[in-house]
Amino acid sequence: MKSRLSVAALGAALAAALPAGAQVPDKPVRLVLQITVDQLRSDLIDRFSAGYGEGGFRRLLSDGAFYIDAHHRHANTETVVGHATLATGTDPAIHGMVANNWLDRATGLLNYNVQDPDFPLVGEGAGVDASTEIDPTQALATTEGRSPRPILTTTISDEFRVAMGPRSRIFGVSVKDRGAITMAGHAGTAYWLSKAAARMVTSTYYMEDYPDWVEDWNESGVVQSYADTAWELSSDPAAYLFGASDDQPWETDFPGWGRTFPHAYGAADGKYYTTLLTLSPAGDEITLDFAKALMEAEEIGQDEVPDYLSISFSSTDYVGHIFGASSLEAEDNLHRLDRTLASLFDYIDETIGLDQTLVVLSADHGSSEAPGYLSALGIGGSYFNFDELDRTEAIAVLKSEFGVAQELIDQFFQPYLYLNREAVAERGLDLADVSHRVAEELRKFPGIAYAVSSADLRAGAVALTPVTDAVLANFSEDRSGDIYVVFEPHWFVAEFDGLSVTGSHGSPWRYDTHVPVIWMGPGVPAGRMSRRVETVDVAPTIAAYLGIRPPTGSRGRVMTEILD
Repeated sequence: MKSRLSVAALGAALAAALPAGAQVPDKPVRLVLQITVDQLRSDLIDRFSAGYGEGGFRRLLSDGAFYIDAHHRHANTETVVGHATLATGTDPAIHGMVANNWLDRATGLLNYNVQDPDFPLVGEGAGVDASTEIDPTQALATTEGRSPRPILTTTISDEFRVAMGPRSRIFGVSVKDRGAITMAGHAGTAYWLSKAAARMVTSTYYMEDYPDWVEDWNESGVVQSYADTAWELSSDPAAYLFGASDDQPWETDFPGWGRTFPHAYGAADGKYYTTLLTLSPAGDEITLDFAKALMEAEEIGQDEVPDYLSISFSSTDYVGHIFGASSLEAEDNLHRLDRTLASLFDYIDETIGLDQTLVVLSADHGSSEAPGYLSALGIGGSYFNFDELDRTEAIAVLKSEFGVAQELIDQFFQPYLYLNREAVAERGLDLADVSHRVAEELRKFPGIAYAVSSADLRAGAVALTPVTDAVLANFSEDRSGDIYVVFEPHWFVAEFDGLSVTGSHGSPWRYDTHVPVIWMGPGVPAGRMSRRVETVDVAPTIAAYLGIRPPTGSRGRVMTEILD
């Protein structure tokens, strides 16, 4: 096995050097459970609360501290960016995960965030199937290998291992590889769902062969158990806020899935069977089942040295993309997630004790509303498509100034526009000047609120506003594109591998930045906290709670209210 990132090697060396009685926090904590719900906008927790039981969200809200004004402070509110921020306590400008994909200037290809050719997946046939993968970020990966090496700082899980020593167990679990890998960090072990192979997998960064319990789980038929069943509505439609709105014309009509209940999964060997599982609460239920098996097999929380487990639930994100946040599907999915959380908490209470568990729940980003839904209410919003723009005026301006226009543009991939640097150099043009002028022209298009060139960010030639501050927090010298594009509120690019998605995320606007931060555990006070906090505060707060050092790039502040 090739060597890991230097910070991981250093962490392992330090951990091995610790005495047998490694650092143990003063509080009676055997497990730190970090839950990330993909695309859970904070207001949705209260909005859909009528369908909750007592053991999930209600348990968190009654026994824990709910920060109701928590936000990501970076501009690009995408999955890997938010997960890495929660894990590291710092901005993408520092941890390096600036987007789900960024352009590798050496190859000219878009780079998937956690791809790593040095560490292929364990087992055959578990890579991305380009013929069925609807996640465009995954489909752009140029290798099947995966690792946390692209994360440029330590994570809270790394610092956990350094402080607690080799007896501490560190794991990350998710449907999405990026959701598991970022939270497990460099020193932990990550597992995620291979939709191509219909099993949980990992890469050779973590191991050469699977433990017996993983093989047993994969052979148990949990993934296949949903075959020939359907996602049924959990309650009578009259019990739902959107019970009379099952068929909304702006929802994505995914082939074989449809816009109305029930949504049939089809046969286990169906082309899109595993994809359909992820478009429903089944994805979260499968994640939980595997996490329980992991906790039992790895004896999580069973000794005096605390363990760390991250579980990232992805279904809310997929459901939000296909149906939107204001849909019957989104509402029922959150009710089902509530049951999943209740099952998780009950299991931990029985096997470890919730009174010996620190739980922190947040989200990697929020979500937009469907433009169709907003339009029906008289609120503006639209889908943005570069191909449909009338660029005649901009082309004329750029040709007049530089002699060329369209040749200057290489490609756009959320949120960055990339210039054709070879074309710029061949014509003897100044890259900074070109990027500044292209950004000026972009700002004239309807639907674009800001276009900020990286050259202007380097030069400090950008007016300081809350939005440009968020763009700067996202800026990486090596990975950011030439121009950062911010769309107007309620505008977004709807393309999703040939499908027109209903909802999206990725903006610096409040609906995308606003996420829950909820703490529950020994010494944590119960109640709603109204002061504004940021997601960079989560990792240093975990560190302060445990009495360990925060991650190396941490820029957040401790949420002092949760400390005993």
